[in-house]
Amino acid sequence: MITRILVAVVLAPLFFVVLFFLPPVYLAVLVAAISAMASFELLRATKVAHHNGMYFYTALAAAAIPIGCWLGKGVLVTQLAALLLVVTIFYIAIRLYDEERAVRFEDVLVCFFGGLMIPLALSALVLLKGMEHGRFLVLLPVICAFLTDAGAYFAGVFLGKHRGITKVSPNKSLEGYIGGILSGGVFLLLYGLILQQFAGISVSLPVMAVYGLLGSGVTELGDLSFSLIKRQFGIKDYGNLLPGHGGMLDRFDSMTFAAPLLLILVEMIPAF
Repeated sequence: MITRILVAVVLAPLFFVVLFFLPPVYLAVLVAAISAMASFELLRATKVAHHNGMYFYTALAAAAIPIGCWLGKGVLVTQLAALLLVVTIFYIAIRLYDEERAVRFEDVLVCFFGGLMIPLALSALVLLKGMEHGRFLVLLPVICAFLTDAGAYFAGVFLGKHRGITKVSPNKSLEGYIGGILSGGVFLLLYGLILQQFAGISVSLPVMAVYGLLGSGVTELGDLSFSLIKRQFGIKDYGNLLPGHGGMLDRFDSMTFAAPLLLILVEMIPAF
C-alpha cells in the first residue's frame, strides 16, 4: 500500500503538468507511449506469440494514432494505421500457417483491439486538449475515471455489504459501485464550481452532473471489462511497470471507456 501511494504521489503531479500546463504535443507523445505499452501488455496477457513481430507492429500502430490526432490528421492516420496493421498481421499469419505454426484468429483480433481501439479511445484526451478551453476539458475524463475508482474503493471499504455482484470482481460490492457513480457526479460538479469561481468560465452544472454520472458509469464498466480479460487468462495484473498499480493498462483501463464518452458528451452537450 505504501508503494502504491508513493508511486501515485510522484506520477499524478507529473501527469497533471502534462495535461494542464504543457502544450498539446507533450500529451500526444505521452498518450502514444501509454497506448503502445498498453497494447504490448494486452498481447502479452492474452498469450499472443511474441516471436513473430506482432507485438512490434501492434505497438507501432497504437503509437501512431495519438500523434495523428495531434497533427489534425486523426482520420487519415487511423485509416493508414488500420490498413497497414491488417495487412501486416495477416501476412504474418499466412506465412506462419505455411510453416505449420498457425496464428489463432483470436490473436489477430487482439492485435486489432490493442493496436487500434485502445489508442483511438485514449486519443480522445488529445482531441479534448486541442479544443477551446482544452486544458480544462481534458481533465474531465481524468477526474471522472480516477475519482470514480477512489470513490468506489472507499464506499466499498466502509459501506460495502452486498458483495459478489459479478464473478468478474467478486470482492466489489453494490455499495462500492453506487459510491463510485455518485463520486463521479459529485466531483465533476465540484470541478464545475471551481471553474466558475477561479477560471471565470460560465459552466452548466446540470450538464457537469450528467458528465459525471455517465462517465463514472462507463468507468466502472471499463474496469470490469479489462478485469474480465484478466480473469479469463488467469493473471492478476497486466504488468509491473508501475509498482503497486500493476501495468500501464491496469491504470488506464477505465480511461479507455471514459475518455471517448466524455469527448462525445462535450461535443453534443457542451457544459462550457
